[in-house]
Amino acid sequence: MNIVTAENVKKSYGMRVLFDNVHFSIDVGQKIGLIGLNGAGKSTLLRIIAGQVETDSGEIQYNQKARIHFLPQEPEFVPGRTVLESVLDGDLPVMALLRSYEAAVQHNDNKAVADLMEDMDRLQAWELEQKAKIILQQLGIDTLDQVVDTLSGGQRKRVGLARALILPCDLLIMDEPTNHLDDTTIVWLEQYLHDSPSALLLSTHDRYFLDQVIDSMLELDRGKVYAYNGNYAQYLELHQQRLEQEEASEAKRRNLIRRETAWIKRGAQARSTKQKARKERYEQLCAMESGKPTGTVEILDTSTRLGKTILDIDDVSFAYEKKEPLFRHVTYHVVKHDRIGIIGENGAGKSTLLNVLAGQLSPTEGNLTIGQTVRFGFFTQQLPAFDENQRVIEYVQEHGAYVTNQFGRTVSASQLLEQFLFTEEMQWTYIYKLSGGERRRLYLLRILMEQPNVLLLDEPTNDLDIPTLIVLEQYLDTYQGVVLTVSHDRYFLDRVADTLFILERGTWRRYYGDYSEYLLEKSVSHTEKSTITYAAGEEKSCSSKILHQEKKGLTFREKEELETITRELPGYEKMLTGLNHAVAAAGSNYEQLESVLKEQQDMQEKVEYMTARWCELEDKNQ
Repeated sequence: MNIVTAENVKKSYGMRVLFDNVHFSIDVGQKIGLIGLNGAGKSTLLRIIAGQVETDSGEIQYNQKARIHFLPQEPEFVPGRTVLESVLDGDLPVMALLRSYEAAVQHNDNKAVADLMEDMDRLQAWELEQKAKIILQQLGIDTLDQVVDTLSGGQRKRVGLARALILPCDLLIMDEPTNHLDDTTIVWLEQYLHDSPSALLLSTHDRYFLDQVIDSMLELDRGKVYAYNGNYAQYLELHQQRLEQEEASEAKRRNLIRRETAWIKRGAQARSTKQKARKERYEQLCAMESGKPTGTVEILDTSTRLGKTILDIDDVSFAYEKKEPLFRHVTYHVVKHDRIGIIGENGAGKSTLLNVLAGQLSPTEGNLTIGQTVRFGFFTQQLPAFDENQRVIEYVQEHGAYVTNQFGRTVSASQLLEQFLFTEEMQWTYIYKLSGGERRRLYLLRILMEQPNVLLLDEPTNDLDIPTLIVLEQYLDTYQGVVLTVSHDRYFLDRVADTLFILERGTWRRYYGDYSEYLLEKSVSHTEKSTITYAAGEEKSCSSKILHQEKKGLTFREKEELETITRELPGYEKMLTGLNHAVAAAGSNYEQLESVLKEQQDMQEKVEYMTARWCELEDKNQ
């Protein structure tokens, strides 16, 4: 059964066309993910489908029997209502009954409770009430009688999510449902939506979430919507095929333009109908330029060179006045190319640790030594105050129109903007016209133009779209400095970090490996009371990647050697990848190239030796 059909939908704001000629439909049980650049119109399209925003043209056809519910990024509630009353908000008779029953219970009105119980039985409202309380508990909301007006933004989002999940509906539309959720809650929500019979249309930047929940994808790209069958991983393959087809069509179009240009330049007389038609054809081909596919932009590193001493963290602890320490005894020697993810529950002190490392807060115990060559780039959760009447490129150029990186490569503000998906037209847009995600992207670029060699990223994925996240991850792949990041984005942590700092209950511990490996080990330790350590890297030639706890074939020294190689090899592989990019970046700077090539060769030999030794010890361990 079809629930919603969009036909030839167009929406614009002023002179800016968000999308045009949009066609798609949503069927019963279908689960669709919507992706696209920030500012492309994803939230607007969701609101149009939900019936909250009018189209400029086109038509949205609804199945009159279908029930649709929309969860915006910032849910709205009736002022003065409690958490439970807000969750039970809805125009269905069963929801009104539940609100009346809960109010009677809260006011100890025994007569009203008795009168309502028969209706509760008839409408099977008991099950819905219990479901509401269970979902609130799963989402971390325990105080059901708290007034929603007093809740934080994150808590309000969770209450709105609970309301969306318990309302019976045929289509649930959700705008960034995973914002403000921790990893455990996101995993629970994945399973809940996967098992739900309701159709789903959602926008999210959580790529693992899309992989687990979604069976179809919609991509909003340059004002058009493209539909794909499959989850995010399958979308990537189909998306690449589409771009290749567009590039082939673009090449044919350019060849036609060249031929038509040659004809035009011969000075043909525009008297005959045939000649006029040919001129019109030439103009039409040129006009298609604005719709050409986005090309590949070279990734340019802006970092400056680091010295031997970067950050020496020696038994550092921190506590706010008259409170228990957020973390204790943090000890770590930061080295070049370190990629560290900082994880922990909300309130564990992750952002505070970044502030301590940046020197903005002094540790209450221990010592922090910051190297003389260190230049921090601190990307915080709070956006700076922008001059709204400033243009995008003017804001980025405040530090300088050009920078020269450690390999002598000159990078312009315009090149960096293009790299991070700000087209030439957008670079001259006023800041007040940018969306929240576009502003965060702009803020990040301003930091990169200041040429940091130690990047401190506090929740960098918040409000960033998937295309921008991919570009950021590619930039960090080639980045020659150190990265320490706080993030709840599991995919981003897996791509970027190979070491984790884990903050929990005032303690700190280190983990060598990516985030998925950590979660797997955590799960195994909970169920089997034992720890499995996975060898780092997915391209090892050895037959087994698991280092079993029983290493009967290894001596004590060999066990220690194997554990050391397993821990350190990923970091050396990252350093080799960075040096490979550095060789390419050095270009014709032969003095710089000679130095980098020597370092690359030494690192290549080290990685090859460690890999061979790892395989030898692993085979012996079988």
